Amino acid sequence: MTGIETLQQSFETYFNHRHFPSFPSTLYDPLEEFLSNSGKRIRPVLCLMGNELFGEIKPDAYHLAAAVELFHNFTLVHDDIMDKAPLRRGKPTVHAVHGEPTALLGGDVMMVVAYDYLNKIDPSFLKKTLHLFNKTAKEVCEGQQLDMDFETLDHVDLDQYLTMIELKTSVLLASSLQLGAIVGGASEGNQQHIYEFGRNLGIAFQVQDDYLDAFGDPSKFGKLVGGDIQSNKKTFLMIHALETAKGDMLAELHQLMKQEDKNKVEKVLAIYKACGIDLWANALKEQYLEKAFLHLEEIAVSKERKASLVELAYYLIKRDK
Repeated sequence: MTGIETLQQSFETYFNHRHFPSFPSTLYDPLEEFLSNSGKRIRPVLCLMGNELFGEIKPDAYHLAAAVELFHNFTLVHDDIMDKAPLRRGKPTVHAVHGEPTALLGGDVMMVVAYDYLNKIDPSFLKKTLHLFNKTAKEVCEGQQLDMDFETLDHVDLDQYLTMIELKTSVLLASSLQLGAIVGGASEGNQQHIYEFGRNLGIAFQVQDDYLDAFGDPSKFGKLVGGDIQSNKKTFLMIHALETAKGDMLAELHQLMKQEDKNKVEKVLAIYKACGIDLWANALKEQYLEKAFLHLEEIAVSKERKASLVELAYYLIKRDK
C-alpha cells in the first residue's frame, strides 16, 4: 500500500496547475495563491486511500480528491470572513488582503470548480458521489452555523459540541474516504464502515486539536497556546471543565470567561489540570480512535491493505502540531 507522503506528492502533482482563468485577475489570482499555500492535503489523501483500500487507485479518485480539496478551501475562505481571521496557514487571509466581496465571490467560484471536477468522473458513479458530496456540503454549513450560534450561548453541553464537530469537521473526513471507496468498488457495508472510521477519527482529531491549543508546545504547534481560552471558545476542554469544576474553582472559571485578565491562560490551565481535564481529553481521544479502528477491522479486506489508514490515523491523532 502507498504511504501518506507518497500519496500527498501524487495528489500534489495532479493538482498543481492553474484551476481558474486569468481574467479577471483580481478575482482569480488570490484564489490560486490561496490554493498554493496547501496545508497537508489530508482530505484528498483520504479520498485516494478510500479507493486504494479496495483496489488500484483510479483516475476518478483524483477528480473526486480535487473536488473535495476545492470544497474544503471554499469553506476556509468563507470561515475566515466569519471569524474575522487575519491569518491562514501563516499567511494573510483572502479577505484581509483583497476585501470581503472578493473573498465571498472567490469561495463561490471554488465551489463551482469543485463540481467541474465531479463532472469528470465515470457517469456510473456520478449519482451516488454527487448525493454524498451535496449531503456533506450541507452538513458542513450546518456545523459552521452551530459553531457561530455557540458563541452567544451561555451553556453548551458535550453532546451539542459533539454534534457541531461531527458536522463541521468529521463528515468531510468520512465522506472523503467513502467517495474514494465508491469508485474503488466497495460494497455498501464496507462503505458504511469506512465512513464511520472517518467520522470517529474526525472527532478524535478535534479532541487532539483542542488539547494542543491548551497544552501543546508553542515551538511545535506553530502558534501561541491558549488561543481558544483567550477567545472563550467552547471546546471539549472548556465544556468539561465547566461541568467538572466545583465551588470557588467554578466561580473563578466563570469570572475568567467574563473579564480581561493578563494571566487568563495560566489561570484557566491551572483549573484544567486541577480538574484532570488533560487526562480526560486524552482518554476521550483514545475512545474515539478505538471506535474508528473497530469499524476499520470490520471492513472485508486484508489487514495489509488497511495499514496505510492505520498509519494515517496515528499521524493525525498522535501529532504535536
